[in-house]
Amino acid sequence: MLIVLPPSESKRRPPDDGVPVVLDELSFPCLAATRVRLLDALVATAAAPDAFRRLHVRPSMADEVARDTRILELPTRPALETYSGPLHLGLDAATLTPGAAARARDGLVVTSALWGVLRPADRIPPYRLHLGSHLVGVGRLDHVWRALVPGVLAEAAGPDGVVFDLRSSPFQGIGVPAGLGERTVTVRVPQAGFGGARIGDVIAKRVRGQAARHVLESGERIDHPGALAGVLGERWPVDLTPPGRSGGTWTLVLFATA
Repeated sequence: MLIVLPPSESKRRPPDDGVPVVLDELSFPCLAATRVRLLDALVATAAAPDAFRRLHVRPSMADEVARDTRILELPTRPALETYSGPLHLGLDAATLTPGAAARARDGLVVTSALWGVLRPADRIPPYRLHLGSHLVGVGRLDHVWRALVPGVLAEAAGPDGVVFDLRSSPFQGIGVPAGLGERTVTVRVPQAGFGGARIGDVIAKRVRGQAARHVLESGERIDHPGALAGVLGERWPVDLTPPGRSGGTWTLVLFATA
């Protein structure tokens, strides 16, 4: 089974000391050349007079933009310790049981506007980079990754097992695993939660992370979308819909409570 997570806009500050990113040690070396290209472009963009416009950030984030100019010098953390948004707080990777942590190491990836696809242990610095950013000499990042991510995710998924895609639409837009629609399940968490109570975007994101955690902690072998719905249905009301077209993905609606 492969669990696919988005990154988060918010990230933990870099440690006070430690080694910077070592590009040759990151997973999926087929992405190395693109990562180098984007890192160089990010440094140039963050130093440019129109950095805020290109990076889609407010002037109040000037410190984070300035930090991007030093990204190759910053100390690093493992990817799952770096991202700190609601979904990643819901996952709470640091408190996974040993068995669940091992399953995460082998079967979880994070897609990223800067790095493409990461494994949990890949050490990265914090960065400010939106998927819709326009980097100097590069343009939109979603266009860059759309040619690469589907193949990398298919490689990570392997020959069998469900692909559990917890990303939002923009990150799904850079690619689902190539040719694996019949075993890929995308997730919706309606903001009108179970019973009709509105839960809000932050809770919906947190629930996605909790769903990933629940699957990892279950230890179940999940080789069909129906089995995934069964595991998640132990905790939440769910509705599973098969693909509506050839090559499409399954959709699982998970009804959360406030």
